[in-house]
Amino acid sequence: MRTRAGLALALAAAVISGFAVYTNSYGVRAFATVGGATVYTTAKNLIAAAVLAAALAIATRKTRHEGLTRPRRPAQWAGLAAVAVIGGSVPFVLFFDGLARVDSANAAFIQKTLVIWVALLAVPLLKERLTLWHVAAIAGLVWGQALLGGGLGGIRLGTGEVMIFAATLLWAVETVLARTLLSGAPALSALTVATARMGGGVVILIGYCLATTNWSTLAAIGWHQWSWAIATGLILAAYVGTWYAALARAGAIDVTALLVPAAIITALLQSGSKALAPQWPGLALVAAGTALVLLAARNNRGPALAGLR
Repeated sequence: MRTRAGLALALAAAVISGFAVYTNSYGVRAFATVGGATVYTTAKNLIAAAVLAAALAIATRKTRHEGLTRPRRPAQWAGLAAVAVIGGSVPFVLFFDGLARVDSANAAFIQKTLVIWVALLAVPLLKERLTLWHVAAIAGLVWGQALLGGGLGGIRLGTGEVMIFAATLLWAVETVLARTLLSGAPALSALTVATARMGGGVVILIGYCLATTNWSTLAAIGWHQWSWAIATGLILAAYVGTWYAALARAGAIDVTALLVPAAIITALLQSGSKALAPQWPGLALVAAGTALVLLAARNNRGPALAGLR
């Protein structure tokens, strides 16, 4: 039941992520004249951190600390600090600076290759089981989202793409580290890790923003910009909370693979009034890949290529 709940939460996170990538492509443009992607990312993450901190405070008060484990060991504090740096700050700057320069569908494709890098790390570090079902699922997911984005021919190795790829690699490391914190003994609660990720990360982002942006630029931020920051910040808070809750209940490979269907939502939103017929092969491949992930995760079947046997 715990694994099934994790898979369901991962699919919910995918839905949120699909909307997030699309709306962020507009939000970052709203800040084009007032600090650009760095200021936008900082404002948005500040909202998300505040929402998660409030949720943690309310949950702690209502449950009287039950189920909300806090860091007690130096290794746990160090792990949370690392999550804040490599998950909640640096990659956000890289990703949104890159997003301001590339198409949102291409950004979604690069970011959703996250499952490949997580799989390469999770097998040796988390001892997770990688089966032929997983390989087939990942192949279908990646190929399908490539078709949804217009094919690999539309992706160029420009500065924006490289920045998004670097952010994706950092998030892969964060995923493995977060899974360790969430499943260790004693395990930290998902809300605790999520709040540390966004809260610690935004402190770093604020410092970076103040050091690299003119005060006059920051003073020019108006309601139009803040409305986008609030909207996307709320989406981000929902995504991070759901994502960590899923990661606490199911394996990193399975949970990350189930984020890929977000590319369907991003592609459909971006298509607008365009005909959807050319996208059906990509949609079918992503759907098939998702089904294979669920089959592999729920039944744990198939010959193991690596990891626990």
